[in-house]
Amino acid sequence: MKRILITGALGQIGTELTQRLRKDYGIDKVIASNRTEKAGAVAKEGLYENLDVLDGAALHRMVKRHRVDTVIHLASILSAKGEEMPQKLWEVNMQGLYNVLEVSRQEELKVFFPSSIAVFGAQTPRTMTPQVTLQRPGTIYGVSKVSGELLCDYYHTRFGVDTRGVRFPGLISKEAMPGGGTTDYAVHIYHEAVSRGAYTSYIARGTRMDMLYMPDAIQGVVQLMETDPDRLHHRNAYNITAMSLSPEEIAAAIRKRIEGFEITYEVDPVRQAIADSWPDSLDDSVAREEWGWNPKFGLDEMTGDMLEFLKNKKMSEGEGFFGV
Repeated sequence: MKRILITGALGQIGTELTQRLRKDYGIDKVIASNRTEKAGAVAKEGLYENLDVLDGAALHRMVKRHRVDTVIHLASILSAKGEEMPQKLWEVNMQGLYNVLEVSRQEELKVFFPSSIAVFGAQTPRTMTPQVTLQRPGTIYGVSKVSGELLCDYYHTRFGVDTRGVRFPGLISKEAMPGGGTTDYAVHIYHEAVSRGAYTSYIARGTRMDMLYMPDAIQGVVQLMETDPDRLHHRNAYNITAMSLSPEEIAAAIRKRIEGFEITYEVDPVRQAIADSWPDSLDDSVAREEWGWNPKFGLDEMTGDMLEFLKNKKMSEGEGFFGV
């Protein structure tokens, strides 16, 4: 990767990935883009342009203007929000990816496409879900991600486009709030713990889902994109994970550091139904074998880092906090 375009760069993943890639490759080598500009350092501290990925011509002009050789395509609508607007999700997620792949075919670009645990469904093996298994998702988001995996495979085998991707589990970030996913509670719980010492979960007690701390997720993207292509056999997309967690397990880890932290439950039936259709845990052995995937953060390490960061942030902003 020499000149990198990131779509959806102001989202949860894009915020931290843009910062990491600018640090690794140079601030003038990474072009951040988003449909609309938001407040934050990513849009202010380096190259940034507004871009709607549905405008294929504008995307192509941007690629040529900045002499891009790699596209990190993050622009999408997520699972819970997608159930509210399935037609719009299909348009954004599928037409956006098609535009990226077409430009990449014409300009010989490398492409990263993030898939998701949402590609699996109720008929998929729930425990240690294999790399290759039945994919019958029950959400429009999951359907778009399965379709995206297949489309990336097609562009690789038919046109030779260097497509690569991972299936992200729930992502937990300290830098940016999530944007409408089913696993968002695993971010909100830390913010609420520091702010008021309590959290009301929309996911039921005992519901296990795979999770990944954002620093590990970012390292995984960079590592995969830097791997010799001859080592990659599955490409689109690799299972990756670090921990399988339930809400009460996260709460217990928080309680070790915030005495008296309380969790209650008001289950959202839409998000709960989505969570119930996903696996409890993923088998990421193929990613470990083919490109050395190896996450560093478990629940305790992540919890300590999250709470310390949020406490310091509140102190710097002159706000009070419940106690860490």
